[in-house]
Amino acid sequence: MEDRRNIILAVLLTGLILFGWPYVAEQFFPTPPPAEKSAPATTADAPASAGTPSGDIATPSVSSKAVALPAALSANPRVLIETPKLKGSINLEGARIDDLVLTQHRQELSKKSPPVRLFAPSGTANAYFARFGWTGNGATLPTDKTIWTADSNKLTPTTPVTLSWTNPEGQRFDIKLSIDEHYLITAEQRFANAAGLPTANVAPFGIISRKGTPKDATKGGSIFTQIHIGPMGVFNGQPNYEWGYDQVAEAPGGKVSFATTGGWNGLTDKYWLAALIPDQKVPVKAEFLSEGGYNWANVRNAQLTAVAAGQTETQTSRLFAGAKEYEELTNYTEKLGIPYLDYSIDWGWFWFIAIPFQKLLLWLFDLFKNFGVAIIALTIIVRIFMFPVAQKQFASMAGMRAVQPKMKALQERYKDDKPKLQQEMMKLYQEEKINPLAGCLPILLQIPIFFALYKILMLSVEMRHQPFALWLKDLSAPDPLTPINLFGLLPFDPPSFIAIGILPILLGITMWLMQRLNPQPMDEVQKQVFAIMPWFLMFIMAPFAAGLQLYWVVSNIISIGQQKWLYAKHPILKEQMAKEEAEKKKAKA
Repeated sequence: MEDRRNIILAVLLTGLILFGWPYVAEQFFPTPPPAEKSAPATTADAPASAGTPSGDIATPSVSSKAVALPAALSANPRVLIETPKLKGSINLEGARIDDLVLTQHRQELSKKSPPVRLFAPSGTANAYFARFGWTGNGATLPTDKTIWTADSNKLTPTTPVTLSWTNPEGQRFDIKLSIDEHYLITAEQRFANAAGLPTANVAPFGIISRKGTPKDATKGGSIFTQIHIGPMGVFNGQPNYEWGYDQVAEAPGGKVSFATTGGWNGLTDKYWLAALIPDQKVPVKAEFLSEGGYNWANVRNAQLTAVAAGQTETQTSRLFAGAKEYEELTNYTEKLGIPYLDYSIDWGWFWFIAIPFQKLLLWLFDLFKNFGVAIIALTIIVRIFMFPVAQKQFASMAGMRAVQPKMKALQERYKDDKPKLQQEMMKLYQEEKINPLAGCLPILLQIPIFFALYKILMLSVEMRHQPFALWLKDLSAPDPLTPINLFGLLPFDPPSFIAIGILPILLGITMWLMQRLNPQPMDEVQKQVFAIMPWFLMFIMAPFAAGLQLYWVVSNIISIGQQKWLYAKHPILKEQMAKEEAEKKKAKA
């Protein structure tokens, strides 16, 4: 009896770790930073006269005063930003892009809810901004306190804006900003050395600064169930999810550096991304930094460029600031050559399944104009695709069930001779043309498909705030109706771990019905485990997105229909089950 309890407990703990891994990992299995990457990288190939990067990169200045958002936005002259998807402004002090809201995404489900704010000025409660500048020597460089002039008062997809500043020596700095209709800002940085002055060594940089960390930030290390939120980049052609905010803070000097040509560097949330994209042909140094409750992502040229008197140096880079909408990310990757920008969506281990499913899901959404219907259609397609696998599994179960009497006879005959028993059982399998492992393979094939679907249904910003029908107004949130408070009639919100909605309840019921249709395990311990699993998963799945719950419920209903059909095709299995049930009743009597 003790062994049975231990087995059941082991299964339950396995399920908890499987579905609650991000929380378990953060509390009990923190991943230490890899030693070879934690030390700041040096720019060995930079000219000896280049000097060190300006303090503006190594120790960005931040405001220590708490400032209200309206006061911060009115403190300095600004250039407005207006596109179909973005609205905000550029602070002419420091040339900061520090005011951006996503006009097509609301903070809450209510239509009266304000749009999601991505960027906010320094000194505000949720300060988050980006800016472009220069580092080097031989010139007085602009800082984050420099006041720039603008040749226009509004940046739109049809009207670029050039910010300009000339230092006391007569050297001119320009940042020509243009923006598309989505979320990409292009910055053309120009430095013009004045005639008669010595050669200046300069390099452009980009910086993203963020105060604090999101409440759902992860420590890094992307596995199949975890959603990476925090520092992220693509370095030398490889997406890197290894670093979380805490890990960067714990690294020597609070800094992690990468030498790369091509790629990008930024900070990612579940649905939003801010990323610096340098010239893809120029070697750069990318950094994550953490200090005093602030986090930064920086990119600067690995080498300084010598600009002689009367010469001009120009380099173009980009800033992505917006929602991780899959089609837009892939367009930037395919048309502009920004590598793996779509991998800012953390697809996990089974990306090769998740990405095609994401494309199919969005196509179905465009077709049906309802995300819930799209999920149901996707579920049907997946179940049709998996039907041959399910049929093979069921046929294997039928065959194994049919030979159970013969197996029991062999077990009785050779109970004291295990090697002979194994030999005779193998002979029985060959005679009956049965593979005992055939029933396991289909289950293994379904695991990556489930976790790929888990990823896309948890991460798809396109599903955020999308309704299905009746009470399901937001498929990205858990099912809101629960019998715990009489479906909202009682004026209290139950704790999340017992707030089991209608969809999770249906999930448990449909799983229980599936088990009733399945052949019952011969082993009593397995029976007890299987009896618990539907209700265990009902509780586990309750806090997850309703879209994922909807997928699982529909998948279970389709499986029940498939089982009914397969029982008709394999009557021997149903007859055997009925016979065993009659024998059990007879034994109890």
